[in-house]
Amino acid sequence: MSGAAGRLTRGLRGWGGVGAMAGACALALTAALVLVPCEPTMDASPGSPPGTATVADGPGAPDLARARPASDETCAHPEASLRPSTAAGPAVRRIQERGYLVVGVDQDSYLWGYRDPNTNQLAGFDIDLVKAIARDILGPDPRIVYRTVPTDQRIPAVRSHEVDMVVRTMSITCDRIQQVAFSTAYFEAGQQLLVPRTGTTVTGFDDSLRGKRVCTASGSTGEALLDAEPHGARIVLVANQIDCLVRLQLGQVDAVLTDNALAAGQAAQDPAVHLIGQPLTHEPYGVAMNLGDTDLIRRVDAVLDAYRAGGAHSPWTRAYDKWLAHDLPGISGPPAPLYKD
Repeated sequence: MSGAAGRLTRGLRGWGGVGAMAGACALALTAALVLVPCEPTMDASPGSPPGTATVADGPGAPDLARARPASDETCAHPEASLRPSTAAGPAVRRIQERGYLVVGVDQDSYLWGYRDPNTNQLAGFDIDLVKAIARDILGPDPRIVYRTVPTDQRIPAVRSHEVDMVVRTMSITCDRIQQVAFSTAYFEAGQQLLVPRTGTTVTGFDDSLRGKRVCTASGSTGEALLDAEPHGARIVLVANQIDCLVRLQLGQVDAVLTDNALAAGQAAQDPAVHLIGQPLTHEPYGVAMNLGDTDLIRRVDAVLDAYRAGGAHSPWTRAYDKWLAHDLPGISGPPAPLYKD
């Protein structure tokens, strides 16, 4: 059996293998915004750097600014948000009068936002946070419309008001805060490499990547890092990070560059892969909202204040213990909020 076939066989376990991935891609969410094909066609992207491949998004795909890491020198604290308030302004009233919250989420990121095959319901750390926000705005048993949004469509969905917010492991960066607003940070991650446990010569984010195929999501901070310092790698861009894991399992790429929080979930799905090296960035996750929805931003920040409160008994800690502690251990608590006014 070839190395690629061996990795594929080992990956077909639980819900998270390639076979289950194909099934998950075929499932449609209620009022889904975008459904992403499992194996989109790869072609050369006009204007891409040499050695770059990308998934064809079709006619009219938006030309998005790439996301620089939050440590960019042009802004000191992109994670600083508006001070919390429970007041119901125009954006909050819009949601209340409509009677339901529309949220952009992922359905393929194990532990964060994924479709549980046992219940056919969305579950994960991000989904628990969505439910807390919805209860605060709409009351008990709120109606939530989940719309699946690929990585490179998160900002357009927020800017066009197709969704009220995106809760999808979205890093707060200097570029992104020019386009959308963010809540205070609810988690911190960093870019890191995911590689097969055996048969690889990749040792880290260094010249061992020369000539290797490195996969990352279009519009992600991983793409920005590889653009700035490719180390001779051939960059493969996809719409969603889970597509990178599938390609790694199939032997179509040699490494994946993604948030270590997401990669921990991918390694939990397939123990034939693991993280190597150290995190390359400091990336706080935030809830993304429209820049004009200032009252909604403040309301979400108020929810997050309550979500963090209570130490070991806080809703945040309960969610961390349930979803992340086993595969991403050693995190003592949520990041402290920063405010800009």
